Amino acid sequence: MVIRNMKTSDWEEVSRIYLEGIATGFATFETQAPTYEHWDNAHSSECRLIAETDGEIMGWAALSPVSSRCVYGGVGEVSIYISDKSRGKGVGKLLMQHLIDESERAGFWTLQSGIFPENTASIKLHEKMGFRYIGKRERVGKIHGVWKDNLLFEKRSCNVGVD
Repeated sequence: MVIRNMKTSDWEEVSRIYLEGIATGFATFETQAPTYEHWDNAHSSECRLIAETDGEIMGWAALSPVSSRCVYGGVGEVSIYISDKSRGKGVGKLLMQHLIDESERAGFWTLQSGIFPENTASIKLHEKMGFRYIGKRERVGKIHGVWKDNLLFEKRSCNVGVD
């Protein structure tokens, strides 16, 4: 398996994997995949990664800014999606490790994730990768008319406070 930077030409497969996540009902509040232009504008230009084996995209990870305020410039929201047939094969762990490493090089000091309580695989991945549970946002949003909670996880950079 190779981890590489995402290219614009990957969007069709990235979008397909995103739709597989949407179909689970516990990966995102989104109900449809955005256009590439919308997705591109919502995500950091750095830290966009693809997991690939023999030319097949198995998963992707990216960061989006949590705020436009400059004081939060080093805080990124994690998106990580693994294709249906690649789940449970270590793809998420490898992508997350590379995302953490890339985020450190890019100057991010905090990574955060909001995870539905039902998404036990994502919770376990985040815990395994050193994220800590920081709280629960109760009934923070609706999907298909159902109120959903969101569990908040964060990982602080080893380099915070080093300068």
